[in-house]
Amino acid sequence: MTVGYIRVSAADQNPARQEEAFKNHGVERVFEEKISGKDMNRPKLRELLDFVREGDTVIVESYSRLARSTKDLLLIIDKLQEKKVSFVSLKENIDTTTPQGKLMLTIFAGLSQFERECTLQRQAEGIAIAKAEGKYKGRKPIAKPTEWDYVIGLYKAKELTAAQAQKRLGLSRATFYRMLNARNKA
Repeated sequence: MTVGYIRVSAADQNPARQEEAFKNHGVERVFEEKISGKDMNRPKLRELLDFVREGDTVIVESYSRLARSTKDLLLIIDKLQEKKVSFVSLKENIDTTTPQGKLMLTIFAGLSQFERECTLQRQAEGIAIAKAEGKYKGRKPIAKPTEWDYVIGLYKAKELTAAQAQKRLGLSRATFYRMLNARNKA
């Protein structure tokens, strides 16, 4: 069976380009998700890995849809090979049933990870320069809710749980505790 995997990083991104790539390749089943590829904790990827059987082929439009790091990509390919499942990446023309395909996959994955790490490094350098020039100050702090003192009084008197206080103040758990700790330090 030929099984396709489609991934886009955000809900507003369109997978049509990837779907189009599968049209002439006999894809019988598609696993599709809208989630970041930064790690392997993806429900549809796990489902695909459980689904495929010996003799199947997993096909992707580009290997970057399967993984964003060399390590993750090679781990996924190893899992597929353990199950005797082949892997094809259309954009890079990679087919792991050949030694050349395996070599090219490793080289491209390394280059992709290098490119990603360089992008993150440039981003961090740009932020550091902007901070030094006073142009980047980070996210603006969240203003303390007007009911803060009253609700915290109820919380400290154990009339409200932390979850109830957070809900009443309209704050996330992390923000609630950050503000609470800042108040206790002051």
